[in-house]
Amino acid sequence: MSQSQIAVRLLSADDASVFDHIAEDVFDDPVRMDLAVEFLNDSRHHIAVALAGGVVAAQAKLPTVLVYKTPTCGCCTKWVEHMQAAGFKVETQHRDDLTPIRQANKVPPTATSCHTALVGSYVVEGHVPAADVKRLLAEKPNVKGIAVPGMPIGSPGMEGPAPQKYNTLAFTEDGKTTVFAKH
Repeated sequence: MSQSQIAVRLLSADDASVFDHIAEDVFDDPVRMDLAVEFLNDSRHHIAVALAGGVVAAQAKLPTVLVYKTPTCGCCTKWVEHMQAAGFKVETQHRDDLTPIRQANKVPPTATSCHTALVGSYVVEGHVPAADVKRLLAEKPNVKGIAVPGMPIGSPGMEGPAPQKYNTLAFTEDGKTTVFAKH
């Protein structure tokens, strides 16, 4: 099958019917439709599959997230746990100063937070929801990365009694930002 006939799709609960046609050896066990729908109904859960001629030919694995954080930041640790709960494998490196990491990855000074992560070919700065990271990876926009500036209460890892509204920003290599998602 030529590569042009293969499509990668991030599934939602409405897409569960694609599991009616699965190539051999894609999943370890038969897919139970009721469990697939229940799993996909939770906005924190996603399944990415490769479709070839309408048949599920492969499941996509999420890339590893490399997180740079200071050794004592508890909210960063909670964000790592949020990403793991969303299905990402996460590796953490502790640094006393994240400025060189941010500069090397062109994070705009107005978009900084308390940790910087690298996932796929993108930079993720701060308490970005896992769903936004998955959307970034699925849509592949022409940006350097996404960020939640500061540490807004209510963002992943910064849960609290009075959640704030906040935006996830997309940023380019030259530092321009646009709103990627509103929360």
